[in-house]
Amino acid sequence: MSLLASLAPAESALLAEARRAVLATLRPDGRPRLVPITFAADEHRDVLYSPLDEKRKTVSDPRRLARVRDILARPSVTLLVDRWSEDWTTLIWLRLDGRATLLEPGEEHGGAVGQLRRRYPQYANHRIESQPLLRFTVEAVRGWAAR
Repeated sequence: MSLLASLAPAESALLAEARRAVLATLRPDGRPRLVPITFAADEHRDVLYSPLDEKRKTVSDPRRLARVRDILARPSVTLLVDRWSEDWTTLIWLRLDGRATLLEPGEEHGGAVGQLRRRYPQYANHRIESQPLLRFTVEAVRGWAAR
């Protein structure tokens, strides 16, 4: 059974409901780089996808983004998905450790684009089908919940 398919019900609900995750990569100097991302999960394959979308960026080619350069050089990454509330009895988080790759347009890419567009209607007007995506293969999951 896959790691994501075997999550506890509250963890699975968090992954389904969360609107963002925080991606941690390693910079060349070894310090962490943290970037909030949108994502879609394929729980049967232990894979998450994140687009390199058309929101304003510091570079025109998404392959030159710092997080992408980090991943190409050091593919080990961590994703943090959490729910914060002033009611501390509802706090929960998941830490997903794994490996990231750059996924160019193709068959798997098309399915991932469909998942992302269903999850985020904002992507209807973005050309994510022509841009590479980030693909995260989950290798370990750690979670915590207040309840």
